[in-house]
Amino acid sequence: MLHAYFEGKIVPEQEALVHIKTNSLHYGTAVFEGIRGYFNPEKKNTGILFAKEHYTRLLKSAEGLFMQVHKNPQELVEITRQLIRNSEVYEDVYIRPLVYFRDVAVVPKLHDYTPEISILLYKLGKYLDTSRGIRAGVSTYRRNDDNAVPTGIKVCGSYVNSALAKTESVKNGFDEAILLNSRGSVAEGSGENIFLVKNGKIITPDLSQHILPGLTRSAILSIARQEGIADIEERQVARGELYNADEIFLTGTAAEITPVIEVDRKKIGSGEVGRVTAQLQKIYFDAVRGKNEKYNTWLTMVF
Repeated sequence: MLHAYFEGKIVPEQEALVHIKTNSLHYGTAVFEGIRGYFNPEKKNTGILFAKEHYTRLLKSAEGLFMQVHKNPQELVEITRQLIRNSEVYEDVYIRPLVYFRDVAVVPKLHDYTPEISILLYKLGKYLDTSRGIRAGVSTYRRNDDNAVPTGIKVCGSYVNSALAKTESVKNGFDEAILLNSRGSVAEGSGENIFLVKNGKIITPDLSQHILPGLTRSAILSIARQEGIADIEERQVARGELYNADEIFLTGTAAEITPVIEVDRKKIGSGEVGRVTAQLQKIYFDAVRGKNEKYNTWLTMVF
C-alpha cells in the first residue's frame, strides 16, 4: 500500500485529503518538485536522485510564494526515505513533494496563510520514449515571462502554460511541445530543458531565456565537461537553429534524456538517436542506477 506524508504524519495515501475549498486548489498557489527513485535489483536498494538538491529548490520555491516551511532539506530527505520504506516500494518510484496553502479561503493572495507540505509517491515508468526518440512541435503558446510569474521556481499555476502547449502538440500529432519565450527564442519543452548539438558543440538556452534551471540540465552539463564529450555554449537560441541541428534532446527528472528525432515534421540529423545524445544517455543511465561510482554522490539510498 502506498503511503503519503500529510500534515506532519505518514498515512495511507487515501487518507491524505484536503478540503474542496483549499486556497491553493482554486488559485494554483502551490509549489512542487518531481524526484525519481531508481531501484537497483542487484543491490536491492533504491537511489533517490538529487534528493537534497530537489528539496533545497522546493524550499526556495516556497519562499518565492511567501511560504515558510519549518523543515530543512535533510529532514525532508529522511521523511522521503521512511515513506518509501513504509510503502514497501521495491521498484522505480516517482516522488512528488507539494507545498500548498491549507487555508479554506477564496482570496487570491500569498500572505497570512498557512503553508503545508505533502509528499506523494507514484509508479511513473517512462515519461517519454528515451530509446527511439520523439517527435516535437513548436507550440503557438509562449513560455511564461519571468516578469509575470518567476520561471526559476516550480509554481503549480504556471504549469497551465505547459499543459496548453503539451495538449496542443499531442492533438497536432506530436509527442511533446517546444516553447519559445516572449522574444521568440527557444526556451524549453513543456516540462524539460532543451539541448541542441551542432558541429560537435552542445548548445542550450542560457538561464536568461526564462527557463527553469533544471537539475538534470546541470547534471548533463557536468557530464559533458567532465567526460570531455563536447564543448558547451549556453546562449540565446533562435528557432531556426532547431531545424538545422545535428541532434536535439530534452532533459528533466521525468524525461531523463529524451532524443528528439523530428521537429515540426522535419527530420533532425539522421532521424535517429545521435552519437552525442547516446554517449550522454549511457553515462547518465548508469549513474542513476548506481553503476558508475564516479557519480554515486548523486544518489541517496533508501534501504
